[in-house]
Amino acid sequence: MMMVSPLEDLGRMELDWLSARFHFSFADYVDPARMGHSQLRVLNDDLFRPGGGFPMHPHRDMEIITYVRSGAVTHEDSLGNRGVVKAGEVQVMTAGSGVVHSEFNLGDEDLTLFQIWIHPDEKGLTPRWETKPFSRNDRKGRLVPLVSGVNGKEGLNVLTINQDVTLLSADLAPGQKCDYKIDPGRRAYLIPARGGIVVNGVEAPERAGVAITGERALSIEAVEDAEVVLLDLP
Repeated sequence: MMMVSPLEDLGRMELDWLSARFHFSFADYVDPARMGHSQLRVLNDDLFRPGGGFPMHPHRDMEIITYVRSGAVTHEDSLGNRGVVKAGEVQVMTAGSGVVHSEFNLGDEDLTLFQIWIHPDEKGLTPRWETKPFSRNDRKGRLVPLVSGVNGKEGLNVLTINQDVTLLSADLAPGQKCDYKIDPGRRAYLIPARGGIVVNGVEAPERAGVAITGERALSIEAVEDAEVVLLDLP
């Protein structure tokens, strides 16, 4: 089963510096039918205008993935970390027992990103922060893992999180296809970050969310130049 939620059906927030779309309930957007998908709790599609951002604020007991699509985000936290994460790079943060951090667009162009929150497999973990660049050339025509749970994934050249979840990405040319197998009992969530796609014969427009349950395989075809983000979930 696949449920497609187009961009216009998502929750939203508009500020002078922020344009956000919420795939699941977040902040003032509350929909009891959209409280997450498996261990995926939050997926926000954010645009930060130059100079905008969130000042220091706390998190705990959540695995937070930042997938930067364009521009660059400047991160600073109570652990002493400070870094700039650019388009094509990914950031992970284990909030664990508690961390305070800020995120700003200090550049002169719009910053677009996906903010993804995953329930951890254990509470009270030691907070940590890590970032990593990934080559877009490696993702041409195929789904490549970028972030994965630590259990059984040690051999992958990926960022790690504390949950049995894998985030993958692919760049597809118009008409190009890629396939993905889903293990029995697992679910998935897919977003065409750029360009429209057809997945298992179902159309998914740009920046829609596709909640996937009970499928054993995915056949993804790009209608136009496309960037695909896929979460493989327990």
